[in-house]
Amino acid sequence: MQTINFADPVIFIENLDHYFGKAQLRKQVLFNVNLKINAGEIIIMTGPSGSGKTTLLTLVGGLRSTQSGSLQVLGRELCGASAKQLTQARRNNGYIFQAHNLHGSLTAIQNVRMGLELQPKISPQEMLTRSQQMLEAVGLGNRLNYYPDNLSGGQKQRVAIARALVSQPKIVLADEPTAALDKQSGRDVVELMQKLAKEQGCTILLVTHDNRILDIADRIVYMEDGHLVRDGVGAMAVE
Repeated sequence: MQTINFADPVIFIENLDHYFGKAQLRKQVLFNVNLKINAGEIIIMTGPSGSGKTTLLTLVGGLRSTQSGSLQVLGRELCGASAKQLTQARRNNGYIFQAHNLHGSLTAIQNVRMGLELQPKISPQEMLTRSQQMLEAVGLGNRLNYYPDNLSGGQKQRVAIARALVSQPKIVLADEPTAALDKQSGRDVVELMQKLAKEQGCTILLVTHDNRILDIADRIVYMEDGHLVRDGVGAMAVE
């Protein structure tokens, strides 16, 4: 397991604004966001629909270009970054979404292996071995060759988690990972994310409306109308 220095911020956001559209249709969606996330933290971002949570998550993940302010991820400034630099930044991240986004024509182990395709210097045999080990870690060692259509919703999301974590990313970004799951499956999924991420020493930034999982967070960030309005420890942040 890697050593974590909890004093080092892996995500540092300062005076961040963001806009959609151009000219007369230009609309500001994020306003002066300031946030620091340290290595190994589990941060839950919550708030009403349309409050800017997913937009902020995609900016941190290098899935959108940062327009204004400063957004540093693992010491790399993403504001003004080129497409190539954003691609490089994304290689440090694991992504988990509400829709599991599995390829229906690929088996569970083939879907997980896709999480290693962009990693240099990994042999095909090592990809296979690591993919199998990760599926075993999420409790699907007996479902390696199952296609998504033959898996339950919770099992599909476990495959998605395995795919996100198989490359041992420094940051995991999750957008509503429990939204399509029942209470127990959702709880199982986030506890699994928490366990595996802590074992790998990575940071989790998770967007959710699911109040049932807030207790896994080290801190809860509350967004409203594009503003970060509260940043606190545990459930106190949303009281």
